[in-house]
Formats: sequence, structure tokens, C-alpha cells
Amino acid sequence: MRKGEIKYNDLTAGWLTQDEEGFHFSYDAAYLASENHNPVSLTLPKQQAAYHSATLFPFFDGLIPEGWLLDIAEKNWKLNPRDRMGLLLACCKDCIGAVSVHPVNEEE
Repeated sequence: MRKGEIKYNDLTAGWLTQDEEGFHFSYDAAYLASENHNPVSLTLPKQQAAYHSATLFPFFDGLIPEGWLLDIAEKNWKLNPRDRMGLLLACCKDCIGAVSVHPVNEEE
């Protein structure tokens, strides 16, 4: 299983995981408790229940770089272009916009 911490304006908003069943996104309880915090995406409104998908959620897939920048990432980090979660965890710590993705070690 691979896991990423999803941050919105440097606050932990939730957790994205990938396992043999697909992808799962759930909001952090403290983030949900505040009415002042926005959802990470309009397609992922704030809710207690986790979201599930067989493929990477389109919002998160859209954070992955494209074109020449993706080529550089693939070559430098030897990433498979079809490994969308791997690309997301490797390339999206410092995205343009409010959302960022930070890899979480399984030991944490």
C-alpha cells in the first residue's frame, strides 16, 4: 500500500492511499471539523466517508506534470509514466495552487 498526505494551504486535509482494490481518499477528522476549510476539490466535497475509485481520482491525476516536465521527472527518478500514484508522490510536493501531496512512509 502507498499513501500520501494531502495538504491544502499547508494544512493536512486528508490521506490518499493506493492498495490492490484501487484508490481511496479520506479527509482528516480535524480538517473536517472546521467549517473554515475548503474541500480540496469541488469533485471531492468534504464528508466523513472515504471516497473510492478503481483509477486515480481525476483531480489528483491533474496535479501530475505533463510534457517536457514529466519527461524530466521520468528520466531523473526512473518513474514509469503509467504509475500515476508514483508520479503523484514524486512530483507533487510543491504544486502550483493550494493542494500538495507528500509521501508517507508505511512505518509512520
